Amino acid sequence: MYAIVRAGGRQEKVSVGDVLTIDKVESQAGETVELAPVLLVDGSTVTTDAGALGKVKVTAEILGATKGPKIIIQKYKNKTGYKKRQGHRQPLTQVKITAIDA
Repeated sequence: MYAIVRAGGRQEKVSVGDVLTIDKVESQAGETVELAPVLLVDGSTVTTDAGALGKVKVTAEILGATKGPKIIIQKYKNKTGYKKRQGHRQPLTQVKITAIDA
């Protein structure tokens, strides 16, 4: 059984036991979080109805906080001496899917 859940502005395909990285969640490691299902596939049955998906719960355990890759932003204008360099690392959270209750 797998489900497609909405996690941090993206849709992710998850099964029980999967570890995935989502946008930062304000919780401590070891706590549980519930993800909103968009689609549920159980063998040959596919559930997309909003009423039926309202009863489905996808729970995940927070493993810890991480950071994404370093992104370098460079701006440059020719013949004016203007240049600017900046970096960014997106804060992320690793979660492990513990249960899909249909």
